[in-house]
Amino acid sequence: MCGIVGVVSPLPANQLLYDSLLLLQHRGQDSAGIATADGSRFHVVKARGQVREAFRTRDMRTLTGTMGLGHVRYVTKGSAANEEETQPFYVNAPHGIILVHNGNLTNTRELTKELADIDRRHLNTSSDTELLLNILAHELQAEVKGPGLDADDVFNALTRVHQRVEGSYASIALIAGHGLLAFRDPYGIRPLTLGRRIEEQTGREEWIVASESLVMESLGFEIVRDVAPGEAIFIAMDGAMTSRQTAREPRLVPCSFEYVYLARPDSVMNGISVYEARLRMGNRLADTIARYAPTGDIDVVMPIPDSSRPAAMQVAQKLGIEYREGFYKNRYVGRTFIMPGQAQRKKSVRQKLNAMSSEFKGKNVLIVDDSIVRGTTSREIVEMARAAGANEVTFTSAAPPVRYPHVYGINMPSREELIASGRKIPEIAAELGADHLIYQEVDDMFSAITEGSTVTELEMSCFTGEYVTGQVSPEYLAWVEATQLS
Repeated sequence: MCGIVGVVSPLPANQLLYDSLLLLQHRGQDSAGIATADGSRFHVVKARGQVREAFRTRDMRTLTGTMGLGHVRYVTKGSAANEEETQPFYVNAPHGIILVHNGNLTNTRELTKELADIDRRHLNTSSDTELLLNILAHELQAEVKGPGLDADDVFNALTRVHQRVEGSYASIALIAGHGLLAFRDPYGIRPLTLGRRIEEQTGREEWIVASESLVMESLGFEIVRDVAPGEAIFIAMDGAMTSRQTAREPRLVPCSFEYVYLARPDSVMNGISVYEARLRMGNRLADTIARYAPTGDIDVVMPIPDSSRPAAMQVAQKLGIEYREGFYKNRYVGRTFIMPGQAQRKKSVRQKLNAMSSEFKGKNVLIVDDSIVRGTTSREIVEMARAAGANEVTFTSAAPPVRYPHVYGINMPSREELIASGRKIPEIAAELGADHLIYQEVDDMFSAITEGSTVTELEMSCFTGEYVTGQVSPEYLAWVEATQLS
């Protein structure tokens, strides 16, 4: 999971890109990158760390041009220290292309071999973003018949990209001297939204494409729509926008974890308000808690800030139990779920959260979290609650048990790391040190997210073990685990 943005403007794009990445910072804190196009020349700045750390005034001055893209990264493979894999990536032909990508390709082994043996292209990193960029460049090269390039050439190339590439990908690319290309995988697993406004100084159209709709709302853009699964959008440097469906059999199967945890609550994805989906998850979780826990003994309901707060409020309201804030969050520590390495995650939990003794002492506490993945954070939270004086701790999750690897761009590669894999709920509760443990039901999560929308499918593989794209076999999962843990 990363955050991406692209801009075509009549004015310099650098500040707009920077502001957009600040709004997408929750989607990745390992590194950030911005590229702009000044005519046919690219300017790129990328560095480790968060957006405010990565860019200085002198960097922004070098990012000239009215078209650009940006990326915030969290690591799904390898180490955050590997600066070579910081996006965006660049190839010099045809025309010059620079690309950012949110997602994860699942047929990288086959594509890597094809690129080397058939396409005769060289890869310098293990990043699937570089792989996707080179596949796009190769297919676009096949369409080039002269010095020019039009939208039809780009769309024809994307049709073949979809035929070759499997997995999840929301991507934005700049083609030097021509325009901006945005496209989404045929299942729409990762999000991408299109926005537009009339720029006041020039009266011309200004376009933006970003991972979440909050970028448009915060920066004064009209939300035009979500980029459809399999759709490609091409915006020329003069602002002319064209689009085409480039996949053969597209269908919308968005990632459920966006609504559970990843996205900011003030975003709307695929016509679904993230905040309202989390409220509905709380309502359904409350029903499950009432069936399985002695709620009369619970004194207070507490969220783990911030993403579980809407669900916890609904749990408290529906069960008629007092809602309290017992954990204080240090907002200057990154999100622990997306930190690579168990040791680093464990170290960060207590830096990130502090339990206020006055809210715990002598009370039976029901804690609501958005999900339980590795259990590192949850175990530390239970210990903190007990140390603060809690009498009894009931731990609940607004998501079902995460039992299977997630291969579409979230750092859950190994069943060995997942606390719910191969364990029954009482065994998980014992591992966490909780008196009671209650999970959301899969069907309840599905209905909570999709209620009132036109979405009929969700990507829920980490909960169900059912993968929507091809070639995600037991052999592939074993290979992913072996390469991630090596």
